[in-house]
Amino acid sequence: MRYRLLALDVDGTLLDPAGILRPAVRDAVLAVQHRGLQVVLCTGRRFRTARPLAQALQLTGPIVVHNGALVKDLASGQTLHHQYVAEEVYHQALALLRGLSPPMAYVDTVHGHIDIVTERLERAHPFQRIYLAENRAHCCVVADMAQPLPYGVFLMGIMADGPSLQALYPHVAETLGARALVHYLTNKNYPGSILEVLPAGVSKWQALHQLAQHAGIPPEAIVAVGDDRNDIEMIRHAGLGIAMGNAPDVVQAAADVVTSSNAEDGLVDALRLW
Repeated sequence: MRYRLLALDVDGTLLDPAGILRPAVRDAVLAVQHRGLQVVLCTGRRFRTARPLAQALQLTGPIVVHNGALVKDLASGQTLHHQYVAEEVYHQALALLRGLSPPMAYVDTVHGHIDIVTERLERAHPFQRIYLAENRAHCCVVADMAQPLPYGVFLMGIMADGPSLQALYPHVAETLGARALVHYLTNKNYPGSILEVLPAGVSKWQALHQLAQHAGIPPEAIVAVGDDRNDIEMIRHAGLGIAMGNAPDVVQAAADVVTSSNAEDGLVDALRLW
C-alpha cells in the first residue's frame, strides 16, 4: 500500500520538549510532502496557535484542531466541520469542574481574536492562571458561565495539578457517561495537567477519517504519529501507526512502530521508515 496522508500530532511529536520546531524535523516533513504525501496536523491546540506551525511547514488545506472538535481551512480560517457540547452536558460539566477551577469554554472565535470564555481569573487554579495570564488578550471573562452562552462551545477544560485532576477525572467521566468524551492529558507547555470535556464522538481520528474519506483515501493509506492518549485512536486505526519514544506505555502499545523521543528528533526517524 502506498501511503498518501500523514497525520501529525504537534506537542510532544512535531515539537521538541521545549516546544520548538527543530530544523531537521521541519525539513523531514517538507521532504515527505515533496514525495507526494498530504500532511495534516491533528492537534489539541487552538487554530490560532496551530496555524503558524502549519505555515512553517508550508501546509495547505485542512487542519484538525481541538482534538477533532473543529476542522479549519488553513488559508481562509473557515470552519469546515464542528461539533458543539450539548447544553445539558455543558451545564453538568460546568458544575463538576467548577469545584476545582472555573472552566475555560473554547469557542470558534467570538469576536475576532477571542476564543476562550471563562470566569474571574483569581478563582482559577494557580496553574490555570499562568495559562490565562499569557492568553488574556484572547479571553472573554464573564460573571457567570451558567448563563446561556450566545455561541457554541466545542470544548471545556481546566488546568490544575495532576493528583487533583486524576481524582476528579473518573467522577466527571462517570457522570457524563456516553454523552461526552473526557480526556486527562499531561500539559506539555505549562505546569500541571489538563482535564477536557468534548462532545461525544469527537476525536482526532473521527475528524481525520472524515477528511480522508472526502479525499478518497482509505485508512490503510494513512500514517499517523502521536505521543499521548488522545492520539491512540488514530494510531490504532491508521495503516501505519507510530508512537513517539516519549509516549506513555499505553500509547506505545497501540502503535505498529515506536520511534525515538521528541528530544531525539524521533519524528525524523519515523519518516524514514517507508
